[in-house]
Amino acid sequence: MVSAEIAQWVQQAGPAVTAAVSAYGTAVLTRAQDAAADATVGLGQRILQVVWRRGDETGRAELERVVDEAVDEQDDVFTTAVLGRLLKRTLLADHELREELAALLPVLAAGTLTVTASGERSIAAQHIGTAITGDGHTPPRP
Repeated sequence: MVSAEIAQWVQQAGPAVTAAVSAYGTAVLTRAQDAAADATVGLGQRILQVVWRRGDETGRAELERVVDEAVDEQDDVFTTAVLGRLLKRTLLADHELREELAALLPVLAAGTLTVTASGERSIAAQHIGTAITGDGHTPPRP
């Protein structure tokens, strides 16, 4: 994986990792995978556990700190961003880990786009103009 592929992989993995952190908090790093967990949460849990197992003591401490911050924030956008930055840094530094994690996600066909939304009142789109999700808002005037 080159840098652009890493960025695409992190973007594709982000919703799964965020869902796993939201579902399990820091326990996502060490708990056994729940057979009843949905596919997205299970994938995110597997990704984080692979990073956790391959990390040294410093890497594990950083991953645990970032997951703790993400849990405390309880904001999917924040969680995706901080975990994405950590995953990018980790993948750039470890070629074998890149190969192992790349195998966890399905290969996207050229031109394929996956858009995922998660959370209450979430929306997803490739291109979007104005999007208002909430009560009592007045749409902006053209």
